[in-house]
Amino acid sequence: MTTTTLWGLTLAHLTLVLVMPILLVGVINRTKSWWAARKGPGLFQSFYDLRRLLGKRPVVSHTATPLFRLGAYLVLVCALIAMAFVPLLGQFAPLSFAHDFVAVAYTLGLARIVLMLSAMDVGSPFEGMGAAREAKFGAFAEPALFLLLGTVGAATGLSSFADMLGHLHHTFYYAWIVLPLAGALLILLQTEAARVPVDDPLTHLELTMIHEVMILDHSGPELAAMQYAAGLKMTLYAGLIATLLNPFDPLAAPLAATAVSVGLMLTVAVVVGCFESLMARLPMHQVSRYVWLAGWLAAAAALTVGVLGGGL
Repeated sequence: MTTTTLWGLTLAHLTLVLVMPILLVGVINRTKSWWAARKGPGLFQSFYDLRRLLGKRPVVSHTATPLFRLGAYLVLVCALIAMAFVPLLGQFAPLSFAHDFVAVAYTLGLARIVLMLSAMDVGSPFEGMGAAREAKFGAFAEPALFLLLGTVGAATGLSSFADMLGHLHHTFYYAWIVLPLAGALLILLQTEAARVPVDDPLTHLELTMIHEVMILDHSGPELAAMQYAAGLKMTLYAGLIATLLNPFDPLAAPLAATAVSVGLMLTVAVVVGCFESLMARLPMHQVSRYVWLAGWLAAAAALTVGVLGGGL
């Protein structure tokens, strides 16, 4: 790989990290508008919303400590760090080392902890309820993610994020496990990005709020940081699905790999928009079962690798 190709892929990765959180939200909203037969917001409406929030002066509760305001930026920084390890274009990530997926998972876990602490810092039982729900569903999502990544590692015999997903296409197991893994990643996207049917970013009903209730006291730039971090999480999982399905090697065909990855990520956004248009948010007692479905799909893929590989 030449230095020019390396810098080009790094620039493309950075561009996707900055643009896709906004574009994916826009595509989801446009898809929902299409199903509702209305014009709806533009593709880049979330950019204008973020710019508006950046210009506002935040209002902070007198009971909040500095952790409350710092938490929003820590969540955003953790999301950006995790994105540096995620192969959005195939077998390439700006940062990569053996077992780096563990660092990604724990970085996302740190963001979750900071988010919950910020919610509880204002002393509101309402936000504490949302933090408890976030912890509960995160306890199902994180094992599913580790099981999924362990399955990919077992199938490829590699340990870095980019190598595992980049080489999975060339393994015998790929055709057998690609659909369960893609389904598990889609459920994890809906869980981590607070989308229907796990959560609804538009709801303000006490009995159904999860992520939204934890950021109710944030405003101005802090709220913008929280919203952009949520978009980054959605981009992270959409990028993993795109890499899982993208047949092009970015080191050999960078333009084709980039174009296909962008197209697949936008397709994921359309699928998410269709979910939100065609089904209601699940009752709270059924959300855990739905999130754990990602774990069962990853377990099915792991079992397939074990059986086909002669390990069972």
